[in-house]
Amino acid sequence: MDINVEVQRQLNILKRGVEELISEKELEKKLKKSLETNTPLIVKLGIDPTGSDLHIGHAVPLRKLKQFQDLGHRVKFLIGTFTARIGDPTGKSETRPMLSSEDITKNIQTYLDQLKLILDMEKTEVVYNGDWLEKLKLEDVLKLLSQFTVAQMIQRDDFSKRLAAGKPVSLVEFMYPILQGYDSVAIDADVELGATEQTFNLLRGRDLQRNAGTEPQVCMMMPILEGLDGVEKMSKSLNNYIGITEAPNDMFGKVMSISDDLMWNYYEVATDVPMEEVGRLKAGVADGSIHPMDCKKRLGAEIVTIYHNEEEGRKAYDWFENVFSKRNMDVDLPEVKIDEDEVGAIDLLVKKLNFFKGTSDARRLITQGGFKVNDVAVKDVKAMIKIEAGMIVRAGKKKIVKITK
Repeated sequence: MDINVEVQRQLNILKRGVEELISEKELEKKLKKSLETNTPLIVKLGIDPTGSDLHIGHAVPLRKLKQFQDLGHRVKFLIGTFTARIGDPTGKSETRPMLSSEDITKNIQTYLDQLKLILDMEKTEVVYNGDWLEKLKLEDVLKLLSQFTVAQMIQRDDFSKRLAAGKPVSLVEFMYPILQGYDSVAIDADVELGATEQTFNLLRGRDLQRNAGTEPQVCMMMPILEGLDGVEKMSKSLNNYIGITEAPNDMFGKVMSISDDLMWNYYEVATDVPMEEVGRLKAGVADGSIHPMDCKKRLGAEIVTIYHNEEEGRKAYDWFENVFSKRNMDVDLPEVKIDEDEVGAIDLLVKKLNFFKGTSDARRLITQGGFKVNDVAVKDVKAMIKIEAGMIVRAGKKKIVKITK
């Protein structure tokens, strides 16, 4: 094997979709040393078990971790059993309440169950930072604190904005990036993955490793995936997400709702389609030889295949074609039972079908003609809908149900 050629091959795979790399030269050097000594790199990705359900935005760094895994490197998936009690201040406008041990334990199991959809768990070493952080003595903590200044900490964007707005920043929050950095020392990380908003924290790991006399880790920052609205980052609370455990048809339908411009970003960071092929598809759309909807359907099938399998991807593609392109209703549709004989249009969408969390989105859909009953648009937000068994209700391009009584 030509080591230099293999280094470039791995580097090309690993750089795909990366927002920032500190630094490429260091990663190249580490990869070369790894191959020369037949010693895999230790690659770290840390999460705090503050939530439960994963979406494809969460999956961006996880899929990068899988690439390292496939290239033969040693993956350490770090669960912040200790740091979760503090709460990561990243992107927060106020101090976050500490989680209970019960919540943490419950969330950990949910995370691990979902990780199996992305990582090879037999090759994944799951570690918990409570194992070493809980053993630190006050003297150890003071030594960690002595390596940083208040001026350094308030350079962090979250803190500076809150201080400027007169909002409090607790000293405990100052500890978070330092403890995350110490995690890298504890597991001797060669590479740490994180989102771009985590850059400040990841760099603290480099500082502490350097101060400890070891080679600093490479920081690989992944982009924050925009949600289905193309504006805010993907988030369950904003209802603009694609969950990795969602049903194939729901997953496919949600992909169909994104903008033509946004789909290229999804292709790059959420699929394995070679970038050369993505480039050809993009060029075809630009010159009119390929319809953007065909590219979006391909994207939907690719994403369903990743989290389910190829057959489910193909079936979801066919289902969407039948229901939305060919208007063929002779297919299985999700069913919802409604006992009432008549329901207001807003209440039907929000309360009965749970298509929207609030009335404003439902109103917007109705006035734009996206709400259809038996393929007839209902544009009056005050309309009363007569409920009949077998009626088909559509909401935009991704939601469709059959009503039963």
